[in-house]
Amino acid sequence: MISIAWTVRRLRTISPRQLDELASVLIDCVEGGASVSFLHPLDREAALTFWRKIAREVASAERALLVAEDALGVCATAQLLLALPPNQPHRADVSKVLVHRRARRQGIGAALMRAAEDTAREHGRDLLVLDTVTGGDAQRLYERLGWLRVGDVPRYALMPTGQFCSTTYYYRDLASSAPRR
Repeated sequence: MISIAWTVRRLRTISPRQLDELASVLIDCVEGGASVSFLHPLDREAALTFWRKIAREVASAERALLVAEDALGVCATAQLLLALPPNQPHRADVSKVLVHRRARRQGIGAALMRAAEDTAREHGRDLLVLDTVTGGDAQRLYERLGWLRVGDVPRYALMPTGQFCSTTYYYRDLASSAPRR
């Protein structure tokens, strides 16, 4: 496989072109079998509606949006939910870590997770949580990066094709771990 150069950055606003590219990443992930809240087939308008909502939360600083871009545009994304209840000012939720199939196995997922950790630290957050499909590729990534498994919930959600899947919860205590490069 040929490695393509890519960069990771935080978006504070989302342009119409980026909305379209983000929708393409989401659609590709659902078509590829990822359980990321949507069923297959996912039409473009539904994907755009989702990203427009995210764009509003990014603009209001309720959510941080990280993207990886290659020569073709946005190829991966991760979100950090910052708008949590008043009794949780120290934590954030990692959400929708999505990598287009064209960009997998290049270290982009790990780079997005490191960027999410850095962003969390910038916002004074030192505890991160996330959930993922039990047994999936993302689960292996999180464990490789040192995230700690809390447990599994059976029949938590549906795969894009409609079958039940379990989810596994993880956390990362940034206060007790140094940033990794």
